[in-house]
Amino acid sequence: MSAARVRAFAPGRVNLIGEHTDYNDGLSLPFAIVEGVTVDAMLRPGREVVGGGPSPLVSAVVEELRAAGQEVPGAEIGISSNLAEGEGLASSAALAVAVALALLGLAGERAERVERVELVRLCQRAEHRALGTRSGLLDQLASLCGSEGHAARIDFRSLEVDPVPLGLLGWRLGVASSGERRELAASGYNERRAECERAAEMLGVGSLRLADGSDIDRLPDPLNRRLAHVLSENDRVEKAVTALREEDLAGLGRLLDASHASLRDLYDASTPAVERTVDRLREAGAAGARMMGGGFGGSVLALFGPDVDLPRGVRAVAPAAGAHVLAS
Repeated sequence: MSAARVRAFAPGRVNLIGEHTDYNDGLSLPFAIVEGVTVDAMLRPGREVVGGGPSPLVSAVVEELRAAGQEVPGAEIGISSNLAEGEGLASSAALAVAVALALLGLAGERAERVERVELVRLCQRAEHRALGTRSGLLDQLASLCGSEGHAARIDFRSLEVDPVPLGLLGWRLGVASSGERRELAASGYNERRAECERAAEMLGVGSLRLADGSDIDRLPDPLNRRLAHVLSENDRVEKAVTALREEDLAGLGRLLDASHASLRDLYDASTPAVERTVDRLREAGAAGARMMGGGFGGSVLALFGPDVDLPRGVRAVAPAAGAHVLAS
């Protein structure tokens, strides 16, 4: 039986560490945040889905749901969001997930009856179709699988998601905008993904997850540096999980710094505005800071000790629940 009205919410995400690893079958450690996108869907006659403003992503989600054999009734939808766009907080993924959950609920399908991986891949395809990005599965998985008080260690080769307690012991994570809006399709994001695919092809492996350090010297520049980043970033994810379990927050800060240096020097994903923001946060007492999301602008994540006040323009972030249906 279908519901006449459904409201669904999907959060944005902060990626603690593990950047540009998802489309290389690597590891990441994101967490869902309180801010996100809420979608209200109400049944209407016919099969057309209307409303939602000018976003092509809504139509793309509808098309992907129907292509996957899901029933999507006619609907009128409204969208509200308190998640900044273009800041590297996965606003597009949150919108796609919230729209999908609301429409599935409207059709009488509950999220538990749709395989998580199927829904994640569906929302990814919708983003590819609507926005022209070749993004991986990090954002959708983080939004859908987040849990309060925990980060999620995601293995993108197996798509296993393991919760990791994010106990900060009085330390705080904060996000600051670089002031530079990030447009993934127009940035170097797709180019970086193509470079990684080219490196894997040259090495004869299915993904850079299957390469090792001895392969770095087999590649020309910049492909050798792309591989070096992916391998070292996967290692930093595992070290970050260990640091959290051992309550080594200072060590976690050093890993954030190392991740940023790798993204800047090996992946060429930084910009002057991002560098200025990182420098400002470190000067304000951050124990570690790094660019977040796809890079090329957006936000910077920083870790602050218990005795350091968050500087102006920095918003505290903490792990929150994943996407869910609010009412029907």
